[in-house]
Amino acid sequence: MSNTTVSVPDLGGADNVDIIEISVAVGDSVELEQDLLVLETDKASMEIPSPVMGKVVEILVSVGDKVSEGDNIMVVDVAASDDAEPSKAEPEQEPAAKASPAAEAKVDPDASSAASASEMELTIPDLGGASDVDVIELSVEPGVSVAAEDSLLVLETDKASMDVPAPADGTLVEFRIKVGDKVNEGDVYAVMKTAASSDAAESSAKSGASAQAESAPSAVAESSAAESPTTVAPAPEKSAATAPATPESANRSSDVYAGPSSRRLARQLGVDLTKVSGTGVRGRITKDDIRGYVKKMLKQAESGTIGAASGAGIPPIPEVDFSQFGDIELQPMSKIKKLTAANMQRNWLNVPHVTQFDEADITDLDAFRKQMKPEAEKRGVKITPLPFLIKAAAQALKLEPSFNVSLHADGEHMVHKHYVHIGIAVDTPAGLMVPVIRDADKKGIWELAQESAELVEKARAGKLKPNEMKGACFTISSLGAMGGTGFTPIVNAPEVAIMGVSKAQMKPVWNGSEFEPRNMLPLAVSYDHRAINGADCGRFFTTLVALISDIRRLVL
Repeated sequence: MSNTTVSVPDLGGADNVDIIEISVAVGDSVELEQDLLVLETDKASMEIPSPVMGKVVEILVSVGDKVSEGDNIMVVDVAASDDAEPSKAEPEQEPAAKASPAAEAKVDPDASSAASASEMELTIPDLGGASDVDVIELSVEPGVSVAAEDSLLVLETDKASMDVPAPADGTLVEFRIKVGDKVNEGDVYAVMKTAASSDAAESSAKSGASAQAESAPSAVAESSAAESPTTVAPAPEKSAATAPATPESANRSSDVYAGPSSRRLARQLGVDLTKVSGTGVRGRITKDDIRGYVKKMLKQAESGTIGAASGAGIPPIPEVDFSQFGDIELQPMSKIKKLTAANMQRNWLNVPHVTQFDEADITDLDAFRKQMKPEAEKRGVKITPLPFLIKAAAQALKLEPSFNVSLHADGEHMVHKHYVHIGIAVDTPAGLMVPVIRDADKKGIWELAQESAELVEKARAGKLKPNEMKGACFTISSLGAMGGTGFTPIVNAPEVAIMGVSKAQMKPVWNGSEFEPRNMLPLAVSYDHRAINGADCGRFFTTLVALISDIRRLVL
């Protein structure tokens, strides 16, 4: 292994060129031709590629410095894959090493120990006695910077789900588990590069390189020349750190001020550079600016505070200091409530909603339900209107298949489903959850009553599994006896329709000769107008109301 000093290549005659961005950090591994820094002349900006493959040991310049052809900019520890044999270089290095043995003993161990300390293995914390716990979500991607206490993954026990937080600030290097794995306390689940350790590695590497340069410049030069065709010179000792140039106060032009590497990163991440504020020299947008913008947008989307979650350009609601009006208390939202908020906002912005209303006469249904109570008690099942509504909705979806569809992501196809799964919205202490009853069209009232009751209980106890909340074709959201004469439910995409059920009440209904009291149930169906038109909904609603009003039709 040897240190190679990278210098500024031919600049086409330009002198005193500004450094506007440093693309790597001390300790980073670099590939051949990978960008090291960005220079800017009066006419254009240019990226300086790495002439070797290895690890950055020291950066000899700062943003704002001016450089010319041949100036040293960086020291790279050439990778061990170099063709040169170390044994040939050892005799030439030996005199210098003998002259200053302290330098040789100090450099490599310090640098290697700092480098190894920069990464730490993360283990599963105390799980309260639980074992073989399911991994249900990986909350971040490798390479993402995280802050202490940020959620890294979500585990699920028989009783609840839990977030596993980051123990410190840093960057996630890799996960050693995947969704669906089972873990126990003490299991290694990820590798993280901590900020504190990275700083230690940087300072140690710098001090090691400096000592080596002062003690054995000739040895370094000769060894490097033997191992690499790149021209190598001993790292010059800098008497004082050059302060970055102060950005001149100039108005930014209408064009975005960013270099090629920053623009490439923005394209990869889908970032609109006009929305990113630059912190570089003269307001230039750097890669860190883009990463910071993406991180900010992701956090806002997760918390449900972003005003344009789907890129619709909708301005966010201005932040208000409510404490100026009186005493307040901030309470954190549960993860389910945050996810629900983001999902509802996304659905409302993306789905063109239409809601149609009608009433179903459930007088006979209610009388039959009350008549079946003794048998329900024997079966140990509580029979409510919900299983009848589930059965009627499932039957209506089969009779009116235009409702049992989803829009394909390509916008050119419709997905027709040959199964009928019904979601039921459940109010829980943690927030709104929607368990799914599969193949509802193939089940009877007793089975639907039993299964819906079990799913509601699991939802409120926090025991639902992720696959028990996926795959619904249609959702029923019932306010039941909580009141209200109607509401407009939000479609839960990729479903295309949802039914809202309000409080039933006795109303006088004309039977052709007189008014008679009938128990009327208000219903509202919201649908995605891209997939369903008004006539489709009219037919579906008529079928649904007929099935609910006369439950004998459910057996036809």
